[in-house]
Amino acid sequence: MHPLLFRPIYRRYLWGGRGFATRLGRDLPPGDDYAESWEVVDRSADQSVVAAGPFAGRRLGELVRAHGAELLGRHAGLAAFPLLFKFLDARSDLSVQVHPDDARAALLDPPDRGKTEAWYVIDAAPGARLWAGLRAGTDRERLAAALRSGRCDEVLHVVEPRPGDCIFVPAGTVHAIGAGLLVAEIQQSSDVTYRLHDWNRTGPDGKPRALHVEAGLEAVTGFAPVAPAPRIPTDDPAAQRLVDCPYFRLDEVRPAGPWDVGGDDRCHLLAVVGGEARLGDRWVLPTLPLGTTLLLPAAIGRQTLHPAGPPGTTRILHVTLP
Repeated sequence: MHPLLFRPIYRRYLWGGRGFATRLGRDLPPGDDYAESWEVVDRSADQSVVAAGPFAGRRLGELVRAHGAELLGRHAGLAAFPLLFKFLDARSDLSVQVHPDDARAALLDPPDRGKTEAWYVIDAAPGARLWAGLRAGTDRERLAAALRSGRCDEVLHVVEPRPGDCIFVPAGTVHAIGAGLLVAEIQQSSDVTYRLHDWNRTGPDGKPRALHVEAGLEAVTGFAPVAPAPRIPTDDPAAQRLVDCPYFRLDEVRPAGPWDVGGDDRCHLLAVVGGEARLGDRWVLPTLPLGTTLLLPAAIGRQTLHPAGPPGTTRILHVTLP
């Protein structure tokens, strides 16, 4: 096995922009609506494809099926890679949404996973905000009344995030990302979304986009406001725990020098969200610039990552399965 770099899969929506070029330094085709960059995904037709190395051209789903033990280690036997990692560039506000939990998603046709997710704010324009959870005292009836009367903003909890903030959004939580934010998102591998409110916008066809108010209201299970996640120290002095949930663990790593990762019979997903990094000389890989996502298979054992660029600028998101 070899460290896996994948080709990004871009999604273009009306709220996207060109932040992947201006903020992450990527070469983008023409257009100003690049909203999402799916970095690691294994969902039927949506497949990450290896960009380089001995597995170049292979799909992630193929590797899970053919090399599950080497790739996943102690989590071998999964039918598909259970997480989806992406970057989001919000030129304008996203719609107000909610995702069902596992139990509700399993009843859909076809069945799916629920969608618990976490956002890490890479960059934030002055005054940028997001909405996470509901204002204290909001119940289902008040939420329903606000949605049906177009006063959704009156019940949403507002957060003005700073770069480095992490917002944990369990399934069943009402939420929206605001304009001016560049975000990394780790989530269950699900694409079930109920749109509750769309700020009275129209789509590319000039018509309002479809809403799913009744199904969305039934899926809401969290009524409390959501604040940025606290940073929890770990046994690794370079790492702080941001999220520890049944689906994934998320750490922010700020290595001051060589940083070791792996060797614990599990795969490791790394995303460079500040500065640059590089792997040890064992692998013929270029420097990993801002915005690079790397999947380290379990079988390659312990690896050493080196910060690159000006001291103190390297920041890495480190994701593992529980």
